[in-house]
Amino acid sequence: MSATTTDRRVALVTGGGSGLGSAIVRALHGAGYRVAVADIDEAAARDVAAGLDASGGTALGLALDVREKAAFERALALLVARWGSAQVLVNNAAMTVARPVMEISPEEFDAVVAVNLRGTFLGCQVFGAHFRDRGHGRIVNMASLAGQNGGTATGAHYAASKGGIVTLTKVFARDLGRAGVTVNAIAPGPLDTPMVHRTVPPERLAALKEGIPVGEIGDPAFVASLVVQLASPEAAFATGATWDVNGGLYLR
Repeated sequence: MSATTTDRRVALVTGGGSGLGSAIVRALHGAGYRVAVADIDEAAARDVAAGLDASGGTALGLALDVREKAAFERALALLVARWGSAQVLVNNAAMTVARPVMEISPEEFDAVVAVNLRGTFLGCQVFGAHFRDRGHGRIVNMASLAGQNGGTATGAHYAASKGGIVTLTKVFARDLGRAGVTVNAIAPGPLDTPMVHRTVPPERLAALKEGIPVGEIGDPAFVASLVVQLASPEAAFATGATWDVNGGLYLR
């Protein structure tokens, strides 16, 4: 996508301060977007944004707690005030806890679901309404292989929340489609990110790769490029889908 400084599309990426989120931010910015890097860690978000554009003209970092609807509303208002509107939302923020299912406390279950599922719901609701009222928008939700196969290295709360994201994606796609808004999910398998390396100890990583049909974990840059494709104006006929990037671990 080519764009001038006056017609750049605007995207917000939650959890954009590190890992896959920062890869998505870089890919969108490289494709010509103005990008808001949103993260509960404001310093990390600002660092990523400054690395792309220290002047703040095409990238800005901001604090956003995805559990709060008002936080999404404030972020959207900031984008409208600064850049006139927004066309793309990437719901990427996630909380990952690896724990055996029988050891998960109710409080921990609620905490994981609040970030992953509630956060995605609120983002879709707030930005979806803005997109609907303007007749155009793209929402990309980050699901996971864990939400499709029940997870192997992650907790049941993480897997359940990611499965819920797949369902929410369908609901919002159906509701917003007539308004020119598409909603898709991407379900990655294990990627070469800090989160995966924290969750899977080095002694288990080789065995994990052995079990993947392609023999390797995934490249976050490819997932980021898929986000760019689904975010484009040309992606009008792709909606309500979950796009698998899992090295053949889940075939359907």
